Amino acid sequence: MTRHDWTLDEIREIHALPLPDLIYRAQTVHRAHHSPDEVQGCVLLSIKTGNCPEDCAYCPQSAHYKTEVEGETLLSIDETLAGARRAKESGATRFCMGAAWRDAPQGAEFDRVVEMVRGVRAMGLEACCTLGMLTQEQADRLGEAGLTAYNHNLDTSPEFYGSIVTTRTYQDRLDTLERVRNAGVTVCCGGIVGMGESVDDRLRLLQQLAAQDPHPESVPINSLVRVAGTPLADRPSVGPIEFVRMIATARMLMPRAMVRLSAGRLALSEEGQALCFLAGANSIFMGEKLLTTPNPGIGDDERLLDRMGMRLCAEPVTETPAPAAA
Repeated sequence: MTRHDWTLDEIREIHALPLPDLIYRAQTVHRAHHSPDEVQGCVLLSIKTGNCPEDCAYCPQSAHYKTEVEGETLLSIDETLAGARRAKESGATRFCMGAAWRDAPQGAEFDRVVEMVRGVRAMGLEACCTLGMLTQEQADRLGEAGLTAYNHNLDTSPEFYGSIVTTRTYQDRLDTLERVRNAGVTVCCGGIVGMGESVDDRLRLLQQLAAQDPHPESVPINSLVRVAGTPLADRPSVGPIEFVRMIATARMLMPRAMVRLSAGRLALSEEGQALCFLAGANSIFMGEKLLTTPNPGIGDDERLLDRMGMRLCAEPVTETPAPAAA
């Protein structure tokens, strides 16, 4: 049964189950709604890199911190679609485009992104964007272009959020998600573990996600990638069992969502990733770079899935309307 009224005590009880019981229950829910031997392959390309005015403490693209990330202007349509073709050839069925903006710009740059979306959809791929905050008009235009999903993460709990980001509010994020829904675009929304938050902060994040009606169709769970120069560079890593518990609890709370094993996979062993799949993760981001941070190579993923007797989804999994006529 799909619920939106989970209490924190109920979520704590699920998260604290003995690990065999938690994985068994999560796997049971997973099998009721998804194929247990398939994962969706996604590729995320940075279409505009660095010089972001936001101060997200985890992000090497923030203009507030001195990192090795070099600022780059918005890619051309041809460059982006070439990346989408490579993604499709590698077995991905979802292509995601990320731009380091606080607010998606008006004018020629946004027009270019709209055409990128149309081009990606024309290849038969799901198209996802993460461009910062949107106006309703911008969300509507992306929807008309056939955008499958819009990513806008909540990152963490409302209570811990101010320790990580001060340049926009939690409500700002929720407002953009509402505009995306109004435009008929599906929601990709998750968070990050390992930023110094408490276990309750992690569970409050899941509570916020599950309170959305409908649930986000896509829930990326990220483990902090520590980058020199950012305020969180020295945070201790999250153990694999803690991460698996987060995946399993997300699966229990949001049964139909695609739970995406996202940033931080390089810190997980093959066994750790396998446990995440058993706990209900059914999507991975492929390619050696996730925006600006390292990620396992496609060959590594192919070998892992082959050893597990699993495979990539051959077709898109999210149904969205066809693009309107340009």
